[in-house]
Amino acid sequence: MEATLKFKYDREADILYIDKCKPYPEQETEELGDDVIARLNPDSGDVENFEVQFFSTRLLRQTLLEIPVTADIRLAA
Repeated sequence: MEATLKFKYDREADILYIDKCKPYPEQETEELGDDVIARLNPDSGDVENFEVQFFSTRLLRQTLLEIPVTADIRLAA
C-alpha cells in the first residue's frame, strides 16, 4: 500500500502538519524533541502524523530544515 503525505501549514498557530491520515482521538502522542510531536497508531505504533511547532521560526534559524525522524522504507517485490 502506497502512503501519501499531506502537508498543511497553520500560519496563525505557526505549525506544520504532516499527515499520512486524518488525526483521530485514539492515536498516541509522543514528543520527539525540538518541538516536534508524532501521533502514533495505537495498535502498530507506526507514525501517522507529525506536528512541527514554531515552523517559521525554525526556518529562520537555519538554512536546512531537519526533522528528527527515522523512517522504515520497504520496497515492494
